[in-house]
Amino acid sequence: MSHRTIRQIYEARLAAWAAARTPALRIAYQGVPLTPNDGETYLAAFTLPAGTSSETLGGDHRAFTGLFQVSVVTPAGAGTGKAEGIVDELAALFPLNDRYAKAGLTVMTLTPLEPGPGVPEGNTWTIAASFQYRADTD
Repeated sequence: MSHRTIRQIYEARLAAWAAARTPALRIAYQGVPLTPNDGETYLAAFTLPAGTSSETLGGDHRAFTGLFQVSVVTPAGAGTGKAEGIVDELAALFPLNDRYAKAGLTVMTLTPLEPGPGVPEGNTWTIAASFQYRADTD
């Protein structure tokens, strides 16, 4: 049970949604190269683990916390509406207090998905949106 399992849970949910979406969106995952096509809108997914704690005297408990971030990368010069719309879709995909499980670990979305500021870089414009998560083991 680890942050790796949590990353797999959130990435699988994101991947299924992105593939079923019209138009489908490709995803750049941590440590996996992705060369975007000219003018392509795509996502970049990151798990940003925070500290792991134990809240029992016996040390048998673990609380895994962190952020799951999805950056929406759009072509520069096309306005902010497309990226903001995708962020809204992501907020619906990962609602507050939802729980997802894999391999005996259940992770909970602790905060609403929140977009950061738009960041221009070269020929792209990016909005990073993230939420906090927590998973406990006994």
